[in-house]
Amino acid sequence: MSAMLASVNSLEEALIVLQADVDIIDLKQPALGALGALQTQQVASIVTALAQQKPISATVGDLPMQADIIYNAVKAMADTGVNYIKIGFFPNQDWQQVIEKLKNLTQQSLKLIAVLFADQDPDFKTIDQLAEAGFCGVMLDTMNKTNGSLTQVMPFTQIQQFVAMAKQHKLLCGLAGSLRIADIPVLLPLEADYLGFRGALCKAHQRTAALDAKAIQAIQAKLPSPQQDMGTIII
Repeated sequence: MSAMLASVNSLEEALIVLQADVDIIDLKQPALGALGALQTQQVASIVTALAQQKPISATVGDLPMQADIIYNAVKAMADTGVNYIKIGFFPNQDWQQVIEKLKNLTQQSLKLIAVLFADQDPDFKTIDQLAEAGFCGVMLDTMNKTNGSLTQVMPFTQIQQFVAMAKQHKLLCGLAGSLRIADIPVLLPLEADYLGFRGALCKAHQRTAALDAKAIQAIQAKLPSPQQDMGTIII
């Protein structure tokens, strides 16, 4: 069974998806890129306001893959009290140094999720390294939001391989990337831990637009009910 992750960019939006009873609330700023980040002060305020009613994740932003920059951003985000911290692993950069540096934080029990981009030919062998470094989970997303959804930019067999490798390493596994209602029945049989949505929850399905309550309900109607308690799959 796959839980539902909803990405929001403000306390107002967080309260909307909380009221809708989504499984996990993801904090990011879509206007700033694939994994655009909110300011840490804003994240901390949202975490306080939600009072641990739902697990919360947050991204550190579209940052260059430089170990010190990533490390400092993750450490600052951890101070906000979020449950999960998402780090985008962008192409053509030195991932190994970043992974090695972040071991210092996984050893402090921080739950880090590496985000690989399906439209950038990711090397799934990195999943082995992430597991060894103590990452909590891995996620497939898309970097270019104009090229279609995850299922349109990556063959189903590769998505299936990604989920299988994540499960093999007992990593939390997420699938996202401009997912549409039509993608849900395709991806559900893979039994990823969660499916992530943003654009499909917004007015006119524009990821930078306001949330649409009817769109949220439409997505929920296609997911298993009752929705899975994310607390049962926190690693």
